[in-house]
Amino acid sequence: MTAMKRSRAAAIVWTSTAVIFAVTLVISFASMTKFFAASAGEDGSGGNTEVKNETSARESADNKKWAYLAAAISVGLGSVATGIAVAHVGAAALGVIAEKPEMAGRALIFVGLAEGIAIYGLLVAILILR
Repeated sequence: MTAMKRSRAAAIVWTSTAVIFAVTLVISFASMTKFFAASAGEDGSGGNTEVKNETSARESADNKKWAYLAAAISVGLGSVATGIAVAHVGAAALGVIAEKPEMAGRALIFVGLAEGIAIYGLLVAILILR
């Protein structure tokens, strides 16, 4: 493979990674709009006990929206990192399998390890939302 083909392939990989990352962020933030809108519509009027209840409800809504945002970022970035890792490890694994077919089992183990990053992101999101 020539240097020009390699740089073009690298540009395609990074462009597709950036697009996937952007789509993940858009979906994450779009799913959070109802929580941002719910907390923005609250006002602080009312009696003394009502103000305390509204304040605690507002704090609860603020905490909940940040928890959902943190969970979405955790899953999103974990998925993007998994895509990048599998792209590099998978390419190397296919190269090894093409040269030595008996190494297929060992190569797939490394691809599985790279996919574990998404599972860690999901576990972090579950722990955040508890």
